[in-house]
Amino acid sequence: MLRVSLLGEQVIADEESGAVLTRSPRSVALVAHLVVHAGRPQPRRLLAGLFWPDSTDAQALTNLRRELHQLRRVLGELPSLAVTGQDLCWQDTPSSRVDVREFALAHRAALAAGDAGDPGAAVGHARAALAAYGGELLPGLADDWVLAARAELEGQCVELCDLICRTPSGDPAAALDAARRRIALRPLEEPGYRTLMGLQAEAGDRAGAVSTYHRCASVLERELGVVPAEPTRAALRRLLDRPDPEPRRAAAPGLVGRAAELARLGELWRTAAAGRAGFVLVRGDAGVGKTRLVTELAGLAGAEGAVVAAGRCFGTPGRLALAPVADWLRTPAVQRAAASLDPVWRAEVDRLLPASRPGGGHPTVEAWQRLRFFEGLARALTAGGRPVLLVLDNAQWCDEETGAFVTFCLGLLPSAPLLVAATLRDGDPGPGGAAWTAQLRDDGRLAELPLRPFDADGTARLAEAVGGRPLSTSDRDLLFAATGGYPLYVVEAVRAHDSPPAEGLAAVLRTRLEQPGPAAREIAGLAAAAGRDFTLELLTEASDLDADTVVDAVDELWRRRLVRESGGSYDFTHDLLRETAYQQVSPPRRWLLHRRLAQGLELLHAGDTDAVAAQLAEQYARGGRPDRAVAHYRRAAAVAAGTFAHAEAIRLLREALALVTARPPSGNRDRDELAVLEALAGPLNAHQGYSSPELQRTLERSLALAESLGDAEAALTALLELWSSRFVQGRTVQAHEAAERALGLLAPGTSAEQSGSAHFIVAGSSLSLGHDPAEALRHFELGAERTRDAASWPIGTRPDVHGPAWAAHAHWLLGHEDTAVACGASAIALARRIEHPYSLAIALAYAGITHQMRRDRDALEPAAAELRELCDRYGFAYYREWALVLGGWARGGAAGLAAAQEGVANLKAEGSFARMPYWLSLVAELSPPDAARATLDAALAAGEARDDRWWLPEVLRLRAAHDADPRPRLRAAVELARAQGSVALRRRAEADLGVAAPS
Repeated sequence: MLRVSLLGEQVIADEESGAVLTRSPRSVALVAHLVVHAGRPQPRRLLAGLFWPDSTDAQALTNLRRELHQLRRVLGELPSLAVTGQDLCWQDTPSSRVDVREFALAHRAALAAGDAGDPGAAVGHARAALAAYGGELLPGLADDWVLAARAELEGQCVELCDLICRTPSGDPAAALDAARRRIALRPLEEPGYRTLMGLQAEAGDRAGAVSTYHRCASVLERELGVVPAEPTRAALRRLLDRPDPEPRRAAAPGLVGRAAELARLGELWRTAAAGRAGFVLVRGDAGVGKTRLVTELAGLAGAEGAVVAAGRCFGTPGRLALAPVADWLRTPAVQRAAASLDPVWRAEVDRLLPASRPGGGHPTVEAWQRLRFFEGLARALTAGGRPVLLVLDNAQWCDEETGAFVTFCLGLLPSAPLLVAATLRDGDPGPGGAAWTAQLRDDGRLAELPLRPFDADGTARLAEAVGGRPLSTSDRDLLFAATGGYPLYVVEAVRAHDSPPAEGLAAVLRTRLEQPGPAAREIAGLAAAAGRDFTLELLTEASDLDADTVVDAVDELWRRRLVRESGGSYDFTHDLLRETAYQQVSPPRRWLLHRRLAQGLELLHAGDTDAVAAQLAEQYARGGRPDRAVAHYRRAAAVAAGTFAHAEAIRLLREALALVTARPPSGNRDRDELAVLEALAGPLNAHQGYSSPELQRTLERSLALAESLGDAEAALTALLELWSSRFVQGRTVQAHEAAERALGLLAPGTSAEQSGSAHFIVAGSSLSLGHDPAEALRHFELGAERTRDAASWPIGTRPDVHGPAWAAHAHWLLGHEDTAVACGASAIALARRIEHPYSLAIALAYAGITHQMRRDRDALEPAAAELRELCDRYGFAYYREWALVLGGWARGGAAGLAAAQEGVANLKAEGSFARMPYWLSLVAELSPPDAARATLDAALAAGEARDDRWWLPEVLRLRAAHDADPRPRLRAAVELARAQGSVALRRRAEADLGVAAPS
């Protein structure tokens, strides 16, 4: 069965498998035209002229035949598509499901049931129709016939929303949903807002009804420059129990000045919309009008039919990683388009927005999946085929993960009709912006638009627009001198109805915040303590005031333009107003407000606090409840790590650690610290790598705490992870000490994963120390045997891949060349079968070393090339350097030497010194004689200094070739190989010694 989706998307797919059959705009549009006129034959000549108006009649008919042939080739013979020599016609058949037809039939049934006096059936059919209406018809197309059909379908959808709202059905939630749907369809029509306000009032949601009015007034003002009509204002008065007309809301001027800047933004937008993705950064001082300018651009883009999605960053610690990206994805137009993604990409979106998938959050993630996650988000944002404008406000406070995603998205989709427009406050110490905007600048994808304050004339024009009266020359001069031309300062000074005081903007903002009544001032302080946007429900839960007083207070703040409504929540109209409101609250009062806000958040999100875990942690920390703060910091970190936001997880856990370590010493304190440190190790490893000094310190402290607490299981876990850190750093002896201590902690109750890991790490470090490969092989085999069915080891890799891949090196050293090759091949085959990219990278990397030790360039070169491509695709930095060195050795020549040197330099820069003698020997083989001698001497020194001895017999053999008399060094190589039990390396050195012996 075919599924034809034309509402909110453009796709024809197989209903059973979900496989997309075509997204061709012309093919889908042709089907859409026939579907819209279902049951009515459409003459071929009419269709040809409609779709190819610039062609001759004959050519247009030829084009139609070709398109029809292509459609049949992709979709097969369609019973629904009736074709004759004269016309085409769409007919409803069981072989296809078409959302437009499902909507039309349900719409007709709803009206018929209503006419027959059956309200229950009418509402049921109407709801079915709304479920089929996924969005506007053929989004992105603007042909005349599309616009007409789109308007007709939208009108029918509005008609159904009205039917549901006015029909008593006993289901108030359905009526509320329908009313909201109507507003989304016709945001400039006031009856929809009045209907929703009435339904909310009937449900006892007075706060929601007032918010609906605020949204109505904001939309009408922004789009039309008008206030709500008297019936809407009267509905608000009834809600607020005000018989008299409501107080006049402060005036909002249109955009004053900035014509050149807006024109420049328009140019950048048109370039991006034409298919050249870009990023524009509007930067300037606080209050210079950055957000206002970008808002104007958003309005222009939306009027042109673009998808506009806005996100905002906040300068408080209680933020959620990737929160602006989540805001973009929640935009209705984006959600509708993303619904058409393949399931594999929708699953990535579900990681960030788990509420969209039944069953909660996504399963545990691995670091290598991060780029696929980012790709899924990028595909979702651009799935609709329309130009997309993403607004990122306050980028100076942008979290690292959002910046990384934006950079990735623009690199992945350079030809997408996409523009990211960000604002950045100059001189702010916030963490965001610097690194990722620098990368965009280096890549040539960043356009910067600096904003400066107004001159005297611009200042006067803005003041006159806000105040509604002309200024005298002296007033103009005074205003400009006092405000410096900063629009925020000018606007707030005029709204304060006072001359700008000598103390500056801060004094003006304090005056503005003192204008409301006592209840509104109290609520302003509470809202400021929230640190970000807030809801009426949260303020009601956290305030001493009753719900009606809170609603009245927020309404007053809204009328005075101190707060604004946005998507069901509120926020201060400028961050500086929030900061000033917070400063006006006394420290003891702040402590109480933070605690109440935390308690309110827990009540509102009872049973599912993941989305507000970071806020809860921050509020409890500021409210003097460090115990509860720590628990929420840990949960917030787990949520962040679940979306690959490892930097944010690290930040949150550091906050938790600071609270724990500030407590007096005790056993409970140590247990809490150990729990935080154990949670911190994973994100540190994912973000900074095994060689991270901070990771090493964290693991060593974890081990000390576990031992002092007598927690053998925690000590074993710490030792296993500490081995990885020490080994990669090249601290081979210390790594082996950790491995042997871990082996000594094994007990009858130890898990198979931990037991297998202990044997594996003993094998690895034993082999590197130059101990008997046979003994190492025994531990490799024990590790594999004890974890045969385990999905992964505690050290983060799969035992059934990593074990045999490394065991191959022990086999080769023992002279078991065929077995070594077979072990490596089996590891690669398994990694491919389980479709696990990180395991495949490990298998290819270790197999590459096996091929190199065998000096099999033909086998090594493709393995190294695949490893390099895999690491570039998934961001595996460590094994990427292996690929560079191994691939360089296989390639040879100057290019091969440069690649190998780059790989070694990168490993050193990362602090990864494991196997360094081996890597340096490969570089030496490619180098001129003098450089080769120096490199081999460095390899010998590195091996002795770090006890990385397994490859030293080969380094000695290679170095002997540069000696006048190679025999002494070759004899040393033979003896060292014999002492280590390395058969293969002993044979090589003996062969060279035989050649070097005197005749």
